[in-house]
Amino acid sequence: MVRYLFRSSVVVGLVAVALLAALAYVGYGQAQGDPTATGDQQSSVFPPDRIGPLGDAIKVQKRHTGYLMAHPDVVGTAAGLTADGRPAVKVYTKAAGTAGIPESLDGMQVVVEATGEFFALKKADTDPSGSKGKGGGQVDTTARFGRPVPIGVSTGNQGECSAGTIGARVRNVGNGNVYALSNNHVYALENNAPIDSNVLQPGRFDTGCSVNAGDVIGTLADFEPIIFSPTASNTIDAAIALSSTANLGNATPSGGYGTPRSATVAAFVGQKVQKYGRTSLLTKGQVTGINGTILIGYGSGTARFVNQIIVGSRKPFIKNGDSGSLLVTDPDRNPVGLLYASDSSGKNAIANLIDPVLTQLGVVIDGAP
Repeated sequence: MVRYLFRSSVVVGLVAVALLAALAYVGYGQAQGDPTATGDQQSSVFPPDRIGPLGDAIKVQKRHTGYLMAHPDVVGTAAGLTADGRPAVKVYTKAAGTAGIPESLDGMQVVVEATGEFFALKKADTDPSGSKGKGGGQVDTTARFGRPVPIGVSTGNQGECSAGTIGARVRNVGNGNVYALSNNHVYALENNAPIDSNVLQPGRFDTGCSVNAGDVIGTLADFEPIIFSPTASNTIDAAIALSSTANLGNATPSGGYGTPRSATVAAFVGQKVQKYGRTSLLTKGQVTGINGTILIGYGSGTARFVNQIIVGSRKPFIKNGDSGSLLVTDPDRNPVGLLYASDSSGKNAIANLIDPVLTQLGVVIDGAP
């Protein structure tokens, strides 16, 4: 069932929650241990057998996230590790030297990382960078591919001059239909694209904003709405476009990681991962935070996401236009998450857990055994 209608009562509720968050911050120094903080209401969906000692860090993080996020310069929290491998609560800030953040909480060390703000990474005609996928001996992921098109290349909705990435081919096990998987902000245009609108390869940003009938690979079939509020509890930024095996393949171009496996795996700190995307092609990194609560900037406003994966890399892991890339393990290629955002450096990327994405859209990865 398509999920793109909103309840009018949400606005009233969000205003009330915002007022409560502001009051919470006023008393931050005196009431850090209050278990009614908004972060304490999050559920941890990371498996206990892979969390290990991070379980205590997650408990402390959830207990205090409401107060930490009420700080005007805090953009996220997560459970992670210190430089010497001890469990810690991670706090992501807009700038270095942010005052008012404790060194520890309930005996758990706090690690502050000045990441700057996080943003969804779709390329649009207003994007000043103009960067494209690499050519010159490497695959040009912004070009029009012969059908069936590979995953990891340029795509977008016909209704906007923009481009993101095809993350994977997925299928409905009940009726056998196949779909292209990407982000809501790539295919559903931040909740604004109509169902059955055309989805293209490449996206219009890569065709000079022209609309070419021959570029259609499918139609928007479903998406999970994003609630744009700094107090919301979004979990996924995802959408699917009805396609066919004649129009859509299930492997990356040459030079990529190949075909993702059908079996998904859970994320854990230290896990080695990789992705293939429209702009930065094949990149590798590792999971540095789990159970993340992160504020993400969009054209429609700021949205808060919970239960997110944070991926770190010494080099940019994700760039504008890579939104929608599938996060898989390195080297086994098991899907872990769906990438959609990062800080301005691209070295700290944000991904949804892949299992909630697939469950809420009613599909499975159409990949290798």
